[in-house]
Amino acid sequence: LRLVESGGGLVQSGGSLRLSCAVSGWDLNTYAIGWFRQAPGKERETVGCISAAGTTTYLESVKGRFTISKDNAKNTVFLQMNTLKPEDSAVYHCAADRGLESCTSEYDAWGQGTQVTVSS
Repeated sequence: LRLVESGGGLVQSGGSLRLSCAVSGWDLNTYAIGWFRQAPGKERETVGCISAAGTTTYLESVKGRFTISKDNAKNTVFLQMNTLKPEDSAVYHCAADRGLESCTSEYDAWGQGTQVTVSS
């Protein structure tokens, strides 16, 4: 089971980034994938999740700005982040949800993460 994130970087406030999560070892048709972030000195925070069926849920503070999607054929999950704010700065990880098909915000495995830095 392997998850590899990419797409992070430095962006100005109000800008956009698209993160990708390449999943290998299991099928996105049967597993939910979540995105969480962690900033220095802060608790891990679930940003959102996409279930095996494609249903998405989001953290209240990113609703309307972030969108999670997936390409089952490519076994890749995406996190489109628009109107970024400095408080969105963190290391972003994608993760295999313990709920299998459903989103529970509890994870069995996650990738190494990709850094997102939003300057003011």
